[in-house]
Amino acid sequence: MPEELWFTEILNRLFAGPVTALLRSLSIEPKYPRAPIPNALAMELLVFMFLVVAFLLVRSRLSADRPGALQHVFEGVEGFIQHQSHEIIGHHSEGYTPFLAALGLFILSCNLIGVIPGFESPTAVPMVPLGCALCAFVYYHTQGFKHAGVSYLKHFAGPMLFLAPLMIPIEIISHLARVLSLTIRLFANMFAGDMVTLVFFSLVPVGVPILFLGLHVGVSLLQTYIFVLLTTVYLAGAVAEEH
Repeated sequence: MPEELWFTEILNRLFAGPVTALLRSLSIEPKYPRAPIPNALAMELLVFMFLVVAFLLVRSRLSADRPGALQHVFEGVEGFIQHQSHEIIGHHSEGYTPFLAALGLFILSCNLIGVIPGFESPTAVPMVPLGCALCAFVYYHTQGFKHAGVSYLKHFAGPMLFLAPLMIPIEIISHLARVLSLTIRLFANMFAGDMVTLVFFSLVPVGVPILFLGLHVGVSLLQTYIFVLLTTVYLAGAVAEEH
């Protein structure tokens, strides 16, 4: 059985039975029936609960006259993403800001939770970046169909009809490669950051690791920005006025 974080252990004590039963009902046999919830999923749930509580706190304290510090933080994030999406997508970008902001805050929180002792970054496990990449993939294609209808499929055929047999396979492979690219970039950087920090904590437990914790925070911010930026670029291509 793999080593469990304290929060994962609590979840498995409470929900191991129902989760194992659910998996078996789906014809999935858990590797560890007494601990079917892995650390990455437990950390995702913790991040989700944290963000829900934070959103509720901001919502309950919204004020145009006396905005609090938390409101300023969230307004700054929303303003930054909205400005970026407006620059890339154009005048009709406001409707996509909620998804991009939620995606960015989730990834950033997942990246940074590993800095706290007793926790680890779920984005250092491949299934979490893959899930985020699939969400982005489904979202921008959904918005493409919503924006242009069936005509969105013309985007895959290329500028000239006679090129369609060549362009369609290339476009399909290109879009699938985006999922792989988003996944590997986020996973590899966060996994490497966690390993470097862990190595220096084991070698020099005082002083020096602080520098690498700072580097980890910087990498977390950068990778979140890149993920959201690329998602915005893909979204811009899907909802462009002319394909």
